[in-house]
Amino acid sequence: MHSPHCGGWNRGRIRIAAHHRPGGCIAFLKWSAPLALVCSFAVTSLAQSASGVDCSDPLLASAPGCSNASSLDSQSSVRLYSPTPSPTPSANGNSNAPGALPANYSDIEQLSRQVAAQSAPLPPEPLTEFQKFVASTTGLVLPVYGANLFRATPTTFAPVDLAPVPADYVIGPGDELRIRIWGQISLQSNVRVDRSGEIYLPQVGQIHVAGLAFSDLDAHLRQAVGRVYHNFDLMVDVGQIRAIQIYVSGAARRPGVYTVSSLSTLVDALFVSGGPSIEGSLRVIELRRNGAVVTRFDLYDLLIRGDKTKDAKLLAGDVIYIPPVGPQAAVFGSVRNPAIYELRPDETLSGVLTDAGGVSAVASEARVSIERIDEHRDRHAMEAAYDAAGLATPLADGDTIRVYSIVPKYDKTVTLRGNIANPGRFAWHQGMRISELIPDKDSLITRNYWWRRAQLGLPAPEFEPVLGLSSLRQPPENEPVSVRQDVSGPNQIGTGNTPQTAGEGIPLGVEEPSAGTGLSLNSNASQSPSNFSGLSARQRAGSAPLATQEVANPSQAALTVERTDVRITAPEIDWDYAVIERLDPETLKNQLISFDLGRLVLQHDPTQDLELQPGDVISIFSDADIKIPVARQTKFVRLEGEFAHSGVYSVEPGETLRHLVERAGGLTPNAYLYASEFTRLSTRAVQQARIDEYVQSLSMAIQRNMVNVAASVGGQQLAAGAAESSEQSLLASLRQIRATGRIVLPLQPSSSGVDSLPNLALEDGDSLVVPHVPSTVNVVGAVYDQNSFLYAEHARAGGYLRQAGGLNRDGDRRHEFIIRADGEVVSRDSSRGPWGSEFNDQHINPGDSIVVPEKILKPSALYGLMNWSQMFSQLALGAAALDVIH
Repeated sequence: MHSPHCGGWNRGRIRIAAHHRPGGCIAFLKWSAPLALVCSFAVTSLAQSASGVDCSDPLLASAPGCSNASSLDSQSSVRLYSPTPSPTPSANGNSNAPGALPANYSDIEQLSRQVAAQSAPLPPEPLTEFQKFVASTTGLVLPVYGANLFRATPTTFAPVDLAPVPADYVIGPGDELRIRIWGQISLQSNVRVDRSGEIYLPQVGQIHVAGLAFSDLDAHLRQAVGRVYHNFDLMVDVGQIRAIQIYVSGAARRPGVYTVSSLSTLVDALFVSGGPSIEGSLRVIELRRNGAVVTRFDLYDLLIRGDKTKDAKLLAGDVIYIPPVGPQAAVFGSVRNPAIYELRPDETLSGVLTDAGGVSAVASEARVSIERIDEHRDRHAMEAAYDAAGLATPLADGDTIRVYSIVPKYDKTVTLRGNIANPGRFAWHQGMRISELIPDKDSLITRNYWWRRAQLGLPAPEFEPVLGLSSLRQPPENEPVSVRQDVSGPNQIGTGNTPQTAGEGIPLGVEEPSAGTGLSLNSNASQSPSNFSGLSARQRAGSAPLATQEVANPSQAALTVERTDVRITAPEIDWDYAVIERLDPETLKNQLISFDLGRLVLQHDPTQDLELQPGDVISIFSDADIKIPVARQTKFVRLEGEFAHSGVYSVEPGETLRHLVERAGGLTPNAYLYASEFTRLSTRAVQQARIDEYVQSLSMAIQRNMVNVAASVGGQQLAAGAAESSEQSLLASLRQIRATGRIVLPLQPSSSGVDSLPNLALEDGDSLVVPHVPSTVNVVGAVYDQNSFLYAEHARAGGYLRQAGGLNRDGDRRHEFIIRADGEVVSRDSSRGPWGSEFNDQHINPGDSIVVPEKILKPSALYGLMNWSQMFSQLALGAAALDVIH
């Protein structure tokens, strides 16, 4: 037996732990439970008197004087153990002895572990057999109504420890009561209800409080204290509340034993346990106590109507039983919440539609379709009218209910669509005609046309002496930043006189534009000579025709302003044809009734003002919808270069290219008609389609070639890989080629004057560019000096090549060619005569370009010899092996 210092074991296995307090030592405690309670109360009183603060009050526990009292109070706890040996305490200091006092709801470690386990998302459950059956019938996987409520259990449903205690709360063992008495007696104490349901007050004795409602507790304590004292007042409330154990059984997601707050109700416990499983009932959830059913709760009342009146408080040992799901019916179609619903006994169609949130706004009230299973054998379809008698139709287990939507038909309505200012649906009336929908020609101008016209009047950007000033930011560190203009190219911004390299990026004080915005310091980068993304492949190669080069390289002044263009902003109206689409009510066939829109709107011809019928659709077309004759199309043609009046002209009916140039004032004396370039939009589309077809066929041929050489060995694999990389690079370059749409005109170098132009019919978007007479000839390619040389009237191709220094060692003489100023190409092979090649004697015109390509590298003779020798050696080895075998 231990000394009376601080505890030990007695023969009755009752352990009393007590330590010295500041202010005195506790006397030897006799081994009895009442004395242990008195000792605990005395220790608590000493702690309160020492600090002057009630440290057992959770609201005052953070006071400065409670740090020591809290540690001492934890040492003075009284624990009652069963006769079995005590287990070793866990690492966190909590003992799991089965005979220990019930843990209260504020035990942080136990609560955190339980909440962490319960708040974890539950894995999705598999489809039920009825869900699969409905999916095979309707093509929809309908959810089980209410199942998503318990997918992730939120911790906010658990009652908090500081929640107000309701008046009907029943006091039980483990609850903490905070009692304050003043008057003839002064007492402030926090006591806990013991297992016998009693509390102990000094000079008053044991008071039985278990089973009392909180509303009756005050009067009960006043009566007990009043037997000893008079002239006092009393206040009591509940501190820490007890925890209780309940059982969740049946078709629950997580059946088992749960420790919950004594304030918890049936609904709280359902959320803690994860609710019913997919095969559990949501409509009949029983709370059983001592073998009797306390309440039957319907979760549909809570989910649909917000009714929680049948919810009940839980007591220790309560059992929540979730039975298997009852009869079910599937509801889909034009309802607000399509799902699978559990049916109550004698459920009607009206009730299940109410549970589904009612029908939607587009639901048809004509009928409701029901598919039913008869006595687990056959299926048949039935219909119920959407009236009182039909809604009273009783439902059966396995019914599939579909609510149809209305037919999207407009009654007594006509539709106007197409190239019109106000398309839409309009009310029909008897005797209605087309002129009521299209009263005048202004109603045929679309809103898109006016929006495009409004954009033409937007203010132009303000002039900036140096481009990119709007992108500048405040100079860093209050140091001046110089802004300069690079005269060698487009306007740039730099710092001082330090040259800016490509790796240095944007200078100080300038915000670097984002790559995703597409903005740069040069707002006219699309018109810069250094930007070739919009040019053809020949232009990027430097061999573009003379007219194209002049258009693609505007003057430096033109780079600082936006180009002004004139074009047709919207498709034009087809005045010759419009149509009424009508459904014949007798044969249900569509009829097309055409009328002349021009005669109706412009001439007000009553024969074209047709009478309309309900459901008619009037379509107004434009030339973008139906191609109209070329003679009646509006055509804008651009004339650029050496014209007396360059500009954009509207082509009159029957006017040709020669007539249009005459109307523009003819050509200037400096016009070089031979190098003119005539382009057409429709031709460009055809040319681009042919280029794409060629690139596609070439890609397929390369892929077939790669398959053939895939089985090669040795050094051939490296060569094949290099060849494949080169061919892929070639394909990428070919895919960047854009057609020009150029039509070569039959002109001669000596052609001059308007009479030399052909009488070519014009189309919208045509363009004719006539450059001035150049004074140079270009020599490019594998020559020693790629340059432009002054044109000499009697000079030949060989003379210009000699001025360029002749071909270098990489020049391919056999594939030289000349690009004429009009775009024609003259190769060395085409200039071969009876005495050999006459390429060097070709006459050169102003603006022509002589191109010398580079030689294409081929495998050397040594490489071929090595391949042949390797093949022969392999054959010899194979023959030797066969000889050894035989």
